[in-house]
Order: sequence, then structure tokens, then C-alpha cells
Amino acid sequence: MTSDRERATDRVRMPTLFVPHGAGPCFFMEWNPIDAWDKMAAFLKGIAATLPRRPRAVVLVSGHWLAQQVKVTANANPELIYDYGGFPAHTYELRYPAPGDPSLAARLVELLGQAGIEASEDAQRGYDHGVFIPLKLMFPEAEVPVVQLSLRSDLDAQAHLAIGRAIAPLRDEEVLIVGSGMSFHNMRGYGDPRFAPISDEFDCWLSEAVESSPAQRETALQYWAEAPAARLCHPPRAEEHLLPLMVAAGAGTTSPGRKIFSDRVMHTTLSAYQFG
Repeated sequence: MTSDRERATDRVRMPTLFVPHGAGPCFFMEWNPIDAWDKMAAFLKGIAATLPRRPRAVVLVSGHWLAQQVKVTANANPELIYDYGGFPAHTYELRYPAPGDPSLAARLVELLGQAGIEASEDAQRGYDHGVFIPLKLMFPEAEVPVVQLSLRSDLDAQAHLAIGRAIAPLRDEEVLIVGSGMSFHNMRGYGDPRFAPISDEFDCWLSEAVESSPAQRETALQYWAEAPAARLCHPPRAEEHLLPLMVAAGAGTTSPGRKIFSDRVMHTTLSAYQFG
């Protein structure tokens, strides 16, 4: 039997990820064209095999939970929140019975508090679709415990980078930190060919920012709204799908960042990134 000391010395640092979660339950229904989300689904299904080891837990920040101060799910058995509308009936019967982790929730609040960031536990909140849709592909057996972390409703990029830095120690505790959102999220742009070059321009800038030195990366992401085509890709006060990237990047600390996936879906470029 492995001792605690042997286990501690055997640990490896987990990377942090920013992944696209698609459109609603898109991976579990018919779409037109039928193969629109196939590459993204395959990417998500392949993530577990790229990790240094199976994580003991996942901390996931989704673009679908905003709160005045940071909240963390503390329910041992969270229910699912079907926060999408107009999709086939069977998509409201999807299941993802991954357990919560109240002790990890408490650890998150502790780490955030040590960094001077207000945070509290929410024992009632379940997993929204920004959590259970990508995780059904990443860890389909639903055996890895999950704690969801909210965004702050002020949508401040610097604050979310700081949140990431505060929880970075979890990477050395076998916890996988995942930002779940979309690198392009203008609802009027999806399906409009005019947005193809617009999304390309922002994606090029974003990828260069992620892959720059950690100090340059942090400055660039803090002022992301000044990037080319930024506000056409993420309209004002609607950048909640980009901010999970800031948390992932902040938690990446000094680790290098890189693009690990990109695809053209509904005439827009959507990408994923990894730190470490």
C-alpha cells in the first residue's frame, strides 16, 4: 500500500484547461450539418488521455454561473441544471451523476480567502450545462468528483486572473482546473459567414496572447477588450464565456500556454487552450 509520503512525492502538477462546451446539448442531439460538432466532441473525449494522471477531482468554472462574489458548489450530490431551451425532449433527461466534494469546496474558499477574495459555499447549486455537457465527454463514467466555481458578475478580467492565481495550488493536489466557455460567443454571429474573418482575427490575437510569456500573457488577457475584433466576438457585458479562460490562465501561473484545439463551427473559429 502506498504511504502518504510516497504518494506526495509521486505527485505531478496538473495542467489547467480552457475548453469550448458547444451550444447547449449539441453533442447529444442531431445537428445541421450533422457533423458540425464532431471534431469538438472528439477533442473533449480525448482530453483524459493527455493528462499526466487521472485527477482526483475537477474544479470547473462555467460561463453559466455568475454571482456577486465567488461561489463554490458544496453539495455532495449536485443535481443537473438544464439551463438551455428549445432542444429535443431527450436532452432534458441527460444524466451526469458525478459526486460533489464538500471538502474541496472548503479548500477553495480557504485559498480564495487567503488571497483576499470573498468567496462562500453554496450547498444548493447544481451543475449547469457548461459543466455536465463537456464532462460527459471528458469523464463519461462520472466518477471524478466535481466542484463548480462561479464567475463574478462584475466580469472583471483582472479579478478572474487573480481568482485563478489563488486556486493554483490545487494543481499540485491532483485537481484539474477547467474553464468551460467559448472563445467566440456572439449569438448574432453564429451561422453568419461575415463573422468568419472576424472570429479568425480575434482567435489569432488570443492564441498569440496565450502563447506569449506568462507576464505578457497576463497583461494581454487583462486588456483583452482592446484586441482586434474583441467586442464583435464578445459583446459588452456578454463576455462571460471568455472569462473562464482568465481563471485557467491565472491558475497556469508561470506555466507556458498553448492552443490545443481549433475548429470552424457555424462559420466561427472556436479554440481551446492549455497551461502547463
